[in-house]
Parts: sequence; C-alpha cells; structure tokens
Amino acid sequence: MPTLGSLPDNQPELELAFVSQGGASAAATEISGVFTLTPEELLEGGVPAALLEGSLVLITGTVPFRLRGRITTVLDQLLERMSRDGSTGLVVRAEPGIRQPFPQTIANEAARRGIPLLVTTAGAEAWEGVHEEIQCARLLAAERRSSQLSFLVEELPAQLADPRAMQCIVNWLARVLDAQVLVSEPERALAAAPATAAEHLAGAMIRQSVDSSGAQEASGPHTQLISIAPAAAAGTVLAVARRAPFDRADLSVLRYAAKLLGLVYQATREYLTASGATAAARAAAFEFLLDGEVTKARRVMDNLVPGLLDVDTARIFAIETQPGRQEVAIRRCAAAIGRHALIVRDQQSDRRILIVYPITGGHDATSAVSDQLTCVVKGLGPSASLGGSGIYSMSLLADAMREALTAQKFASLQPDLVALSVHDSELVTLLPQREALHWAHSLLKPLMREPVQWASVRETLPTALAFPYTVAARRLQLHRNTVTRRVARAGELLRMDFSVVADRIAVALAMELVARHEAALPCPPDCDPPRLTALLSAPPVKAWAEALLKPAGEDRRDLLTTAQTWLSFDTHVEPTARHLELSEVTVRSHLRALETYMQRDFSTLPGVSDLTISLHAAHGRSVFVPDGCAPDLCVVA
Repeated sequence: MPTLGSLPDNQPELELAFVSQGGASAAATEISGVFTLTPEELLEGGVPAALLEGSLVLITGTVPFRLRGRITTVLDQLLERMSRDGSTGLVVRAEPGIRQPFPQTIANEAARRGIPLLVTTAGAEAWEGVHEEIQCARLLAAERRSSQLSFLVEELPAQLADPRAMQCIVNWLARVLDAQVLVSEPERALAAAPATAAEHLAGAMIRQSVDSSGAQEASGPHTQLISIAPAAAAGTVLAVARRAPFDRADLSVLRYAAKLLGLVYQATREYLTASGATAAARAAAFEFLLDGEVTKARRVMDNLVPGLLDVDTARIFAIETQPGRQEVAIRRCAAAIGRHALIVRDQQSDRRILIVYPITGGHDATSAVSDQLTCVVKGLGPSASLGGSGIYSMSLLADAMREALTAQKFASLQPDLVALSVHDSELVTLLPQREALHWAHSLLKPLMREPVQWASVRETLPTALAFPYTVAARRLQLHRNTVTRRVARAGELLRMDFSVVADRIAVALAMELVARHEAALPCPPDCDPPRLTALLSAPPVKAWAEALLKPAGEDRRDLLTTAQTWLSFDTHVEPTARHLELSEVTVRSHLRALETYMQRDFSTLPGVSDLTISLHAAHGRSVFVPDGCAPDLCVVA
C-alpha cells in the first residue's frame, strides 16, 4: 500500500509536500484511502461522523483562512475526529509559493495530536481516482497476504511434532521473502534455508540480543530477529535477512510464521519429552517380559496401550540397520504396526530395535505383519535386515528373543535380508561360502573331469538323491534304468554308497553349493580343501542347530536319541525300535513329534539332512570318518 512518503514519489502530479515538522518520521505511514471534503461542506455540514482508519483527509478548493474563528474551530474539530479515527494526515490545497497555509494554532494542535499536515498545489481533478487506486492496491495486498497465509498453513504437516514441519515453514519463508532464514537455539541451528543461511546470519545474531518483547531490528537495516519461544526458551530465534527492506506486509507474514514456528517448537519439545517417558515405560515392560515378570509388564503397558499384553503367546522380531538409525526404524515400525506391538530400542546395540507382537488366541496371524516389517526393512536401506522368532509363551520371551536375534544374523546372509524364523533359514547360506565351495569342488572333482559326464550327473543326481529312482525318473522325464546307471556311475567315481544317509547328505550339499555358485572357480589345486566338520563348526551353523532343536528339548521324551538311532540305521524304523527296545509305533510317534518341533519333513532328503547336521553341530551326536576315508560324514549310534 502507498505511504505518505511514497505517494508523492509515485504520483508527482499531486504535488504533495509536508509542511509540518516531523514529516520525515511519518513518511512510512500507510494510507488506506483518500477522504475528500470541500471547504463549503466542512463549514456548512461540519466534521464527518466517521473516517476510515488510515485515510488521508483532503480539503479541495481554497480554504478561507481569513474566517479564522469559524474555520479554526471546524479544523480543530476535524483534527480531533482524525485523531480518534486514526487518520494518517490532513492535506489542503494552497497556491504555489505558500509554505505554511495553516494558522499556527492549527499547526500546534496537529503536532500535539501527531497528525502530519501536508499541502498540495494540484487541482481537484488531479486527485480524482486516487482513492480508487489505493483501494485496488489494498485489495491486491489483502489477496496476496491471504494467499501467503494459506500457503503457509498448507506447508504444515499433519502433525506439528513432525520433524519436517519447521524446515517446511523455513523453506517457504525463504522462498516468499527471497531471504536468508534461520531458526536456532543458542547451541545449534534447528532449520535453515538455504543451507548457508547460518553463515550469513551468524554475525547479526551475535551482535543482537533478543528479549521477550518480540521482533527487533538487528544492526543491519534489512535483518529481522524474532524470539519464537519467549516463555520457554527466549534464545530460540527466527532470523531473516535480505537485500530489500521489509514492508508492513512482509513483517506481518514474519510474525505469523514466527507464531507457527513457536507452536512447532513447543510441540516438538513436548513430544520429545512425552515420547521419552513412553519409550522408558516400554523399555521397562520389555525387560519385565524378558525376566518372565509378565504381570508387571502388563501393569506397565496398561497405562499406555490397555490390553496389549493380555494374551498368552507372542513373537519377537529384530531389525538391524545402520548405527544411529534406531529412531527412524522405530518411527516407521510404529507407523506400520505400532498400535498392536511393543517396540523398543535394543540397549545392547545402537543398530537394532526389538518388537514384541502379541498373538491372540495362540494363532499366528502375523503374516501381514511380517510383510509390513519386510517393507519397512527394505525402506531402511541395503544394510537393514529382519529376523523373527516362532510363537512362544509370554513367560518364555527371553528364548524368543534369542531365536529372533539368531534369525536376524541369518537374515544378513540371505539375498532378501529377511529370516522370519530360524526354521526358515537354509543351512547352505550359513556356511563360509568360499571354503564351502572349495570343499564341494574337491568332493565332486571325480564327476567334473569330463564335461559330458558332469552335465548328465548335474542333471540327474540332485533329484535321484532326494527321491526314489522311479519318482526321480518321472520328474526328470528319463527312463528309470538311465537314472540308476548314472547314479551308480557317480557312486563308483566318488567311492560312496548312496544307500547310506550320510553319503547322500554330503553329495547333495556339495551339489547345491556348486549350483549356487555356478560362475565361481574352485581354489587352486595346491590348497587343501577343508573338511565338512570344519565347515559345520562355524558359529552361525551352531546357533542355527541349537535354535532348531531347542523346542524338542522341552519334550519329556528323549526324542533326540530316537532320531540319532534312526539315522544310524539309515532311517529304518524296525531296527531302530529293536535297538531302543521300543515299539515301532513309539519310534514313529517320536519322529512325528520331532518333525513338528523342527518344522521339517523327514520323508525328504532336506529334512533328514537338517536333522543330521543339527544333531552334529548342536550336540555332537554324529562323527566323521577319519581323514583318508572316502565318505566325509557318517552317523553312528
């Protein structure tokens, strides 16, 4: 909007000039409109009943100052009305050359009331349309301000405590005002736009002390500092600097932005305080669960999420990400499943968070949860991984956590970085890959010497080892005699008996390793290959085996001894029953129970292989043939 100082500059034809002292200080006063009177209207009708706030009162024609008594009285009344209604100034028309057309008494009264006196030599026709132009300018300014404030509100996220809220407002303010904008505490910058704003505003902030009174002009003519939290933290400041001066509209936008930034700052502080207390309570509940103090954990969580832990079973998930990214992982997990789970930081690692997911009625309905957590982990970057436990009683969640941590370690070795249970982890991925591949190439070397022979064996042997020859022939679309001949030839070259479980397991494992690393080359011939015993002693394999067999250890029956004996008799039930002095029905019952605990099918070679290797790795219930013997793995009673 125009001011008393800008109106003469923008419209020189008005020939407007100050005639009272203090005109320079009033030059910045904004004009909301022009109220025009003639001397006759003023003398006959008297002072108007009301004037528009901020209006400039113009008396056109020549004022008959010779009628001093009458005109002086009316002008005095007019000045009183202007003062009461907040008018910006009084203008009279005078002939060129007249420097002071007002009587001294009027000049004194105007000075006392703070009303600038001005004179114009232009005729009434020059002032026609000025009021309408000012009104149009006011309307445009109002629309601009309304638009700015609307955009400012739109910049706010849905939650004031959103960490992006302050930066969004600062970015908008820098763009709208074409300025350097910084929000800072005494110790740190909270938000800046552009990123170099702190460097440009540091000097002004050091020189200027901001108290709780609000906006103040810093040492630079175009710098504004506003305290956004005068009650809680007066040192938290919005600093703005630019080349052009700030007009009234700019300062208004700044004040509104400062209020919103103050609300965001306060909401963030309160959120951090509340979330800190909530996180402490959740951590305490989690520790109670690990200690088996389920009742205490429920009592703590009932104050936060009533009924969350009022179930009998739960699963635990572990997510590992980059150091220092725990808070990001917690927020994303909370957004996905927060109302149905207990999510805490792992106090032993700054890279991991732990999640207790209660299961209603003992039924694992967490497939959707697993999918959601898998998406969260993928969003955290390539270094993130997810592990999960099976279903455990609430009083045994310490065991569930150990399984989840073990699964998470396995997950880091998986292509998709996810292992939702130890039972889902594949042994072949847990072995030291380079050494395991060297062992596999060494074991299969007799079969790989002739390319044609290796091609037929690679096609036939994995399926023939896993299924009866008739089934394998049907799956491979070969004649049964062809399958039998190829397997027999492979056994001769390897000096192995494929009716022995240990031989089938070793060769099947070697074939899978070679298939997984088709393009990899074996170690040099002069490097001695490791034995399978060394490969299976790797810590991940031992942890996998212990977790796989642990549920069976809680059964009152000696299931592992039954399984060990059954393997020693090459998976034949009748000799196993005779040796253990049990009925065949009891042996089969033991094996079915162990299948359930391990989640493996012992009618398949992979199931028998996992049982054999886990017994060896976890309990030493299998032995290896001494060096120099052909088979690498055998099982004894």
